[in-house]
Amino acid sequence: MSPFPAPPRLVEVSGAEALWLLDGSTLGRLVYAQRDLTVIRPARHVWEYGRLVVRAPAPAVPATATYHVDDIRTVAGTGWTVTVSGPAEVITDPDEAAHYHRTLAGWTHGPHDTLLRLHPKTVAGFRLAPAEA
Repeated sequence: MSPFPAPPRLVEVSGAEALWLLDGSTLGRLVYAQRDLTVIRPARHVWEYGRLVVRAPAPAVPATATYHVDDIRTVAGTGWTVTVSGPAEVITDPDEAAHYHRTLAGWTHGPHDTLLRLHPKTVAGFRLAPAEA
């Protein structure tokens, strides 16, 4: 018998549960490629009408992006993680942009304060579950 507790295991969740977890959170990370580098930026988001709207400090506008959200409780060994990927577009409609500027607090203001609409093509989610005895 090991003196150390067994590590938790990852259990895949359905796409519907992953989107439910995403909808219940507000902070994540926007991930995209820029000049052969992977860029990761902190972001705030809202899930509305089957679209993910992300407000992030992104100087470049990616054609496709990945958004990652998690809630990991290391002491308890519980939590979850969700990753959504798909085409991204800048929100250009002034009324819609004003709505999301009011709804989503930004990290920066000015030219790098970007509002993106991400159209999910892939959704993956996992929960940390206690190790089996």
